[in-house]
Amino acid sequence: MATVEVDFLHSQLEERKRRLEAAIALAPQKAGLAGLLREVDSALERMARGSYGLCQECHEMIEQDRLLADPLVCYCLDHLSESQRAALQRDLDLATQVQRNLLPQVNLRAGGWETSYHYAPVGPVSGDYCDLIPSDGQLFFVLGDVSGKGVAASMLMAQLHALFRSLTGMGLPLGQIVTQANRVFCESALAGQYATLVCGQAKPSGEVEIHNAGHWPAIVVGHGGVLRIESTGLPLGMFHEFDFSATRLHLEAGDMLFLYTDGLSEARRGDDEYGVDGVTHLVRQQAARHPAELIAACLDDLRAFADGPPLDDLTLLAIQRMG
Repeated sequence: MATVEVDFLHSQLEERKRRLEAAIALAPQKAGLAGLLREVDSALERMARGSYGLCQECHEMIEQDRLLADPLVCYCLDHLSESQRAALQRDLDLATQVQRNLLPQVNLRAGGWETSYHYAPVGPVSGDYCDLIPSDGQLFFVLGDVSGKGVAASMLMAQLHALFRSLTGMGLPLGQIVTQANRVFCESALAGQYATLVCGQAKPSGEVEIHNAGHWPAIVVGHGGVLRIESTGLPLGMFHEFDFSATRLHLEAGDMLFLYTDGLSEARRGDDEYGVDGVTHLVRQQAARHPAELIAACLDDLRAFADGPPLDDLTLLAIQRMG
């Protein structure tokens, strides 16, 4: 585990110890507090010895996302007891349900726009982020990908969801929303953790403002042909002070905007990658279809292309201006 992550977990454990000692001083008879304090002290001792993060059974590294979610973990997944496995499964089931509840309304129509999306984690939870937020006759949309996998990535995904939901409700310009979200994300993410994303604001007039922060090109197809909206900024979480520039365009009735994560663009068949060119070709072919039909065609094409089960989370989002 990287030094910066150990330092972060050390500070978290020291804070837990301080709070536990204060709680014990106020209520020394309260059951469980002393046991929790012993667990925290044991974790701090392992850090001092240099054995923190090693399974106490096989002495191999414990899964990093589990340590970030619970710094007191002592055993890798292979050496959990039956009761511990059952408890972990219950936690994962709950996390899966919580994340599902964060997803936007299916086939949402708002502000003269029709949408459809597909959200498919490769495991119980995902670091992919997808949201659609109707507000004052407009439609805000966000699609992104948090670095890493598992529970730690899903926790950051939930934080991004809360950030954008809160900031869009404040009526700020989209550029300020992205800048503020980046600052808060920088303060809470570990070094090396970041999020690529595309977010935008679509108006009933057909005017669309898009910010691409280190993500795959967004694809627009319609009467004006095919346009790729490339990244114009760094991913969120890299630098506190960074200005994100916007791309502005006008979509006619029937024009389509298509967003995706690397579960599509990095899908492989042998040495061949689906790639952005493959995505662009597909969207161009399906330009006359509705968003749900485009999503279905994309999934069919991906299944025909890939030579094995998915290796990464997959999220697709199609947004079309209605006539």
